[in-house]
Amino acid sequence: MRVVLASTSPRRRTLLSLLGLTFDVRSPVCDEQIIAGRTAPELASFFAKRKAHSIAAIDPEAVVIGSDTLIELEGAVLGKPYDLEDARRTLRALAGRRHEVHTAVTVVSLTRGFDKTKLETTQVRMRAYEADAHERYLATGDSLGKAGSYSIQGPGVELIESFDGDFTTVVGLPLRVVHGLLSQAGVPMPADIVQIYRQKPYENWARMSPD
Repeated sequence: MRVVLASTSPRRRTLLSLLGLTFDVRSPVCDEQIIAGRTAPELASFFAKRKAHSIAAIDPEAVVIGSDTLIELEGAVLGKPYDLEDARRTLRALAGRRHEVHTAVTVVSLTRGFDKTKLETTQVRMRAYEADAHERYLATGDSLGKAGSYSIQGPGVELIESFDGDFTTVVGLPLRVVHGLLSQAGVPMPADIVQIYRQKPYENWARMSPD
C-alpha cells in the first residue's frame, strides 16, 4: 500500500519517518491565502484537505496525507510571514501571551473511498518580549516559512515559555492523529506510537516535555 505525503516540508517528512513507513513525497497544489471570515481551525482543515486532494486526484491508488498549520491569537489567524519585518511584528504580538497552534491532517484514498480530516490544537505561551532575544532569533532566518514566525524544534524554542498539548502539533504533523488516520485507512503501522511519545525522538521534544 503506497503512502504519499503531500508536503515539501522537511519537518513533516522527518516526523512521518518516525512511524517507520515507506512513503513518497509530492508537492501539493494549494493556494494558502488566508480567507477573511473563516477561523484558523476551519482554514487549517480546508488547506489540509486541498493539499491531500490535489495529489489524490492524480494518484487515486495512493493513501495521501495532507497537513496544514495555522496560529490563532485572540481570534486572529496568523500564517507564515511575508518577510523578516512581518515576522518581527508577529513575534512582538505573540510575546508574553498564549496562543493556539492548530494543525489539521487529511488522509484520503479515492479508490478505497477513505477521506477523513482531524484537527489537533496545542496552546503555546511565549516568553515576555526581549528585543535582543528577538533580534538574535530573526537573524537566524528560521522564522521565515514558519506559521507564527517561529519554530519549536529550532532556535525559536528560546522564545517559548511553555506549551500544553502535543509537541508534534506545533512542529506541523501530530503523529498520534496521523497514526490513527492511517490505521483507519488500512495502512500497516510498523512503529509503536506509544513508544515514540515516550522516547520523544525529535529535536527539542524531550527538552520541552521532559515528563
